[in-house]
Amino acid sequence: MSSHQAPAGPVFTPERRARLEEMSRRYPTRQALLLPALWMAQEAHGWVSPEAIDEIASELGLTPALVRGVVTFYTMYHTHPVGRHFIQVCTTSPCLMCGSGEVLKAVLEHTGCGELGATSPDGRFTVIETECLGACGFVAPMLIDDDFLESVTPDQVPEILARYP
Repeated sequence: MSSHQAPAGPVFTPERRARLEEMSRRYPTRQALLLPALWMAQEAHGWVSPEAIDEIASELGLTPALVRGVVTFYTMYHTHPVGRHFIQVCTTSPCLMCGSGEVLKAVLEHTGCGELGATSPDGRFTVIETECLGACGFVAPMLIDDDFLESVTPDQVPEILARYP
């Protein structure tokens, strides 16, 4: 996952607009393209900026308020710039009881983020807690970008982070 501090141009370059139009044949309405369009924005810029929200709304014939409501409802969309690698640690009650709080503490320490939602000084990592990763049988799970990691312990954190330059 790439990250940029500011939008680097429009979401809908000719290539992305062609992808969107290709997808539109599989969807019943333009509104149904909203989630894929948001992924395109995040893929392009690392996050969904207010400018991207306005562009997507215009492209799909929706209101910016509706698009913003969807962006802020789903935790998978970033509403601010994030690090090159986005880390989510499950802190649901069963995971907390099995040590995810210590894993989270180790992640915050070893990334240099210091606090939830912050980006490390080198721009490598942003760390958040998430309510559930759906892996109660493999506590404490974490997600780094699209990589799902099971049964993480605090001692494993430095080795795991080293895999993400």
